[in-house]
Amino acid sequence: MASNKAPDISKNDGITVITLGPEFENLDELELDDLRGDILDASQSADPPVVLLDMPHTKFFGSSFIEILFRVWNRMNAQEGGAFAISGLTPYCREVLEVTHLDQLWGLYDTRDEALAELLKK
Repeated sequence: MASNKAPDISKNDGITVITLGPEFENLDELELDDLRGDILDASQSADPPVVLLDMPHTKFFGSSFIEILFRVWNRMNAQEGGAFAISGLTPYCREVLEVTHLDQLWGLYDTRDEALAELLKK
């Protein structure tokens, strides 16, 4: 059953910002069907190829969501000037990315503003 939930996708100083609101608290397999397309479409059309994923409400995600993150990062990384960062991670989600050493691939920032400031420097 498809949901009507969609992330908020906006531009901030040329950076594509994908914000997951309170309705994305748990990103289990069922939640990911629509969200996968929304995130990948937004990253595909990002011009310039700089994407920030802001996740202040997400308390859980699994390996299928990490696969989506990899796909976005690969798209951004393959383009000149491309960048990908994540902000607003809850402690559990941040720990998952740190334990798997993915924090060494992607910039992880406490706040959206901090991430935007860093991305604008690139």
